[in-house]
Amino acid sequence: QVQLVESGGGSVQAGGSLRLSCAASGETIGMCWGWFRQAPGKERERVATFAPGAVTRHVDSVRGRFTISKDTATNTLYLQMNSLKPEDTAMYYCAADRRTWVCYDVAVRTFTYWGQGTQVTVSS
Repeated sequence: QVQLVESGGGSVQAGGSLRLSCAASGETIGMCWGWFRQAPGKERERVATFAPGAVTRHVDSVRGRFTISKDTATNTLYLQMNSLKPEDTAMYYCAADRRTWVCYDVAVRTFTYWGQGTQVTVSS
């Protein structure tokens, strides 16, 4: 069983930065990792993924501002968020899946394992 616990959300002003963390436990070798977000009244959005071999992808709306990374030693996934905008306001979720191909299919938003979410609020 895989457990994911997010932290690091909060409230910031536009232009500010936050770093989200996702501590993973259980057997996680070779998995696809992702950050998703969901704003009220909107569909869940795939923000970034981290595939085996440290292959990363970011959605166009955050590319150049957000960076996904993973610390193998501590088994922690990160999302560094810079130049935050009000439209980045959402609940952010960490997710993982043993099907590594989901990292390469941007249409997939149903990963197997999910954290509880952490709220990010950006004010103008």
